[in-house]
Amino acid sequence: MANSPTQTPVKISKIVVDREACIGAVTCVVVAPDVFEMDNENIAVVKPDALKVDSNKILMAAQSCPVQAIILYDETGKQIFP
Repeated sequence: MANSPTQTPVKISKIVVDREACIGAVTCVVVAPDVFEMDNENIAVVKPDALKVDSNKILMAAQSCPVQAIILYDETGKQIFP
């Protein structure tokens, strides 16, 4: 059986928010408030302890972004989303 899109067998080691792409939809904050918050420009930013959160939750938050402004990387530096 294939994994669903919200499951990832790899550990996320880097989270990047594309500030130019972010439209302030806040879906990432709703899905993962321990990972993301909005700054004073209404752009998502990654919280300091974000990588301590379960990788599946981080991936779900990235997938919730309507403009795919959240980029995730694995331990080898390979981009795993989008």
